[in-house]
Formats: sequence, C-alpha cells, structure tokens
Amino acid sequence: MTDNQGKKIVVASTNPVKVRAALAGLQRMFPGQEFLAEGISVPSGVADQPMSDQETLQGALNRVQRAREKQPEADFWVGLEGGVDRVGSDLTTFAWVVVQAGEKIGKARSGTFFLPPPVAQLVAEGMELGHANDQIFSQVNSKQKGGAVGILTQGMLDRQELYVQAVLLALVPFKSPELY
Repeated sequence: MTDNQGKKIVVASTNPVKVRAALAGLQRMFPGQEFLAEGISVPSGVADQPMSDQETLQGALNRVQRAREKQPEADFWVGLEGGVDRVGSDLTTFAWVVVQAGEKIGKARSGTFFLPPPVAQLVAEGMELGHANDQIFSQVNSKQKGGAVGILTQGMLDRQELYVQAVLLALVPFKSPELY
C-alpha cells in the first residue's frame, strides 16, 4: 500500500530488465510520485516460449494474477511476457504488458519485429528465444540485457526501452481513468 516511501510495484518476474522497465514506465507516466519496485518469481502458466499472440497475453495476465495472490498489499502489479507469433512463413517477436491496480487493468503490446531466419528456426524447433539469440550471436544471458531487439538494432533500441513503451501504453487507463 501507499506509504511515505512511495507506491509499491510488484513485477511478476525477477528479470532485472522487466523490473526496470516497469519502474521506468510508472515513473515516466506519473513523474510526481515515488515508486518502489520489487520483482518476484511467479509462473506464467504458459510455455517458457509462448508461440502465439494469445498465449503471450495469457502469460502476462496469469503473471499479474499470481503476483497479486502472492503479494496482495501492492499498489500496482505488472506482468510482462515476451512471445513470438507466425506471420506467413516468418516469426515475429513482441511482448504483452498487463498492469493492475485495484480492480482496474491496463494492457498493451510492445512493438513487433521479425526474427532473422537462423534464430526463427531454433525457436520453431522449441528453443526459447533468449537461448537462440545467445547461440546465434555468441551472447550470454541476452534476455537479461538488450535482448533480441538490442542485438539486431546494434544497441539503438534495447529490450528495456521496448518494454517501457508498452508499460506506458498499458498505463493509459490509469492516466485517464475518466475514459476507462
């Protein structure tokens, strides 16, 4: 709950990229407020590598629900789930963000981009995207760093900033509650 130290954000992941993205999004949307973010481990209830838009959204929704059950005293719960989906013969990647405060829920999807064929092939064979990136691009734990987007844009856009944009969009119902 709100106290003199700020509003508590529970992020349904211990991945530091996701925790920082949730915190940065809330700080940017509500610059006059103080926030404290904590990442917790909760299951997504979907595959480690969600393979469709709907499965990815369901993972983010599940994470928020489970984080709320585990830590009901928070002001905001945030679930971020990265996934992939087929567009024709190509594989795209993106993330869904779900934010809940009280009974109000905001949802948004990040920008989407196409994976290069060698990465897409490994993912299609069952490898998680982060591991496929690490293998193809000789990285270590890239999903807790710049992610695929950071690698492919050569640092012009990283995973955290991609997620921050989606967090901001998921917060629209909280910024303009009279419309939602």
